[in-house]
Amino acid sequence: MFKPEINFEVPLLPIVGDGFCFPYLVNLTVKKKILGLSQLNIDVLDDTGISLLQGDGKVWHLRKKKRIIAHPDGLPLLTLREKTLSWRNTWKVYRAESSDINDLLYTIKRSSTFQMKMQLDVFLASNINGEICDFHVKGSFTNQSFKVYKGDTLIAEVKERFKLGSFFKGRENFEVRVYPGVDYAFIVSILIVYNEIYGES
Repeated sequence: MFKPEINFEVPLLPIVGDGFCFPYLVNLTVKKKILGLSQLNIDVLDDTGISLLQGDGKVWHLRKKKRIIAHPDGLPLLTLREKTLSWRNTWKVYRAESSDINDLLYTIKRSSTFQMKMQLDVFLASNINGEICDFHVKGSFTNQSFKVYKGDTLIAEVKERFKLGSFFKGRENFEVRVYPGVDYAFIVSILIVYNEIYGES
């Protein structure tokens, strides 16, 4: 059985929680599918196929979108809320199902209003001034793949796994590589927002 290379000297980066940080490289598969005409389902699996997180929400919404990330037992972990009338496609991420400012963890938005490249900035709730982002996301020109940086340090990579016909069936699959110490629930939330802003479905 494969054993990951453990590095106990790597600092942890628990944005959502310590339980989502490991001292080794974490590989995930994220499967997104549309059920019926409006229901969105997301399943986050480890490299053995065990479900770690689940996401859901409505595909279409008259006002603002909301996405919930939950534990496998259905207990809400995070709520991702789209801000209305935002030029930079701003999303706010809260603990559990909250919308209270005291439960705000971080904000994700496009790096600029008009973009030539697919890029996002992430600001932690503790970043009061909001002048310099805490994390930066650099995307691909051709698909939904992207990389996440803290400063100049690469902390996660997401690659879209394209299969002919999957898009027309309302399905998308992603491979996620989370570097040692990094909060994988945090990275999954970035993937969901990135897909909402730049995705075609």
